[in-house]
Amino acid sequence: MRPELMNPLVLAYLGDGIFEVYVREYLIVEKEIVKPDLLQKEAIRYVSAKAQAAFMQEAMCNEWVDEHEISIYKRGRNAKNTRTMKNTSVVTHNQSSGFEALIGHLYLLKKTERIEELFELYKKFVNEAVDQVI
Repeated sequence: MRPELMNPLVLAYLGDGIFEVYVREYLIVEKEIVKPDLLQKEAIRYVSAKAQAAFMQEAMCNEWVDEHEISIYKRGRNAKNTRTMKNTSVVTHNQSSGFEALIGHLYLLKKTERIEELFELYKKFVNEAVDQVI
């Protein structure tokens, strides 16, 4: 299966699930959070559309992603989506979908090392900027 030919919203759907696993593992293993209510509260900081959208803006500005990854992100961001969101703007939701499409694309190509690199940058970004930007 060639991810570049897939519907970017399908890639985003997959990327959302993959990214959720990375976040949950991080919270449980690295941050050693074991209370379910606190896990849920912390997870929201990392999987929010606002955090993902802000990260992608930062990643592009700092060249943490290459041109090919940006093109995948833009495909996901620009995909026609009919869902309406309650708590985020359409722009933010679309940018988040672009980020998730990138994760899904990398996952299908079995580029887990690259996903882990991006996740390390993402954790640092969220931990430092979440209260100011997001």
